[in-house]
Amino acid sequence: MPQRGITVHVMRHGEVFNPEKILYGRQPGWYLSERGQAMAETVAQWSKNLNLGALHVSPLQRAQETAAPIAAAHGLSITTDDRLIEAANIFEGEKFEMGSGVLKHPKSWRHLTRPWIPSWGEPYEEQVERMLAAVFAARDAAAGKDAICVSHQLPIWILRSAVEGRRMMHDPRKRECTLASVTSFHFDAEGMIEGTSYAEPAKDLLPKK
Repeated sequence: MPQRGITVHVMRHGEVFNPEKILYGRQPGWYLSERGQAMAETVAQWSKNLNLGALHVSPLQRAQETAAPIAAAHGLSITTDDRLIEAANIFEGEKFEMGSGVLKHPKSWRHLTRPWIPSWGEPYEEQVERMLAAVFAARDAAAGKDAICVSHQLPIWILRSAVEGRRMMHDPRKRECTLASVTSFHFDAEGMIEGTSYAEPAKDLLPKK
């Protein structure tokens, strides 16, 4: 049975090199920008205060690159967990910067009819189920120590929303899950999640709004 005080820290990857503002989703080959690499190094430094027993990571390149400095800092191997992957999205590959007009095009409307599911991508309930399973797997693999999972903004936010009792449908602009941020899930003596916390170790590196 897990000991009281164990925490699984779920980290979002660092900034991706994406000058065209493409919704890259699950596409392969998207790598960290120079700033993203600096974010990864910063979070690795932050993680040195932790007693880590496991590092579980999304299979996508940007997550693997973010995890690499953490693995080096702790002498840990990266365990790839497909359950930590980005949420599927029908608009993947589209240009999504402000004013791009993708959502105004009639061909997009049929994907916007049920935002509470959501109808444009992986159902929120499925995201919660797989992310919970991944977090518990990391907890168990850590064998009494803390663990880090590296994942992506939407599934992290949806998991946190479920644990904290918020509804799944939300305004994406209001997610509290910045680049290289850490959403932590704290376990009780029975091995269940008893609370959450949030930190931004790389806050000083975030792009200016």
